[in-house]
Amino acid sequence: MSVHQISVFLENRAGQLADVTKLLAANAIDLRAISIAEATDYGVLRLIVDDAEKATQILLAGGYILSKTPVTVVSVPDQTGGLAPVLSVLAEGNLDVEYMYSLFTHKDGKAYIVFRISDEAKFISLLNAHNIALADNDELGLK
Repeated sequence: MSVHQISVFLENRAGQLADVTKLLAANAIDLRAISIAEATDYGVLRLIVDDAEKATQILLAGGYILSKTPVTVVSVPDQTGGLAPVLSVLAEGNLDVEYMYSLFTHKDGKAYIVFRISDEAKFISLLNAHNIALADNDELGLK
């Protein structure tokens, strides 16, 4: 199951990140994960929020350039080595990781990792074959 990630393109200048988070907070959007990658002149802010549709509308109305991307969120044991089986599945499937980051959410001894993979369908199939759980929107508190 895919979760929708919002990627916001920001100028690389002071205050841009604060402005986005203030706008979301003012509209009762709760962050579940945040990641930023920067280049010289711009940054890409990746967000998982509790209401992606509402956040998208708010950010677009605020003049931000963004895209929504499906990503896969995997539930892993929140313990030493918990991520290793998932990474082994990626290696077994010869799948490339475009990027990954973790969610703030930890629940019932589980941590959650966001993946953008070269072949999401193959990744999900391999996870299922190895009985590795995908997180769903309800588990993550997403609408």
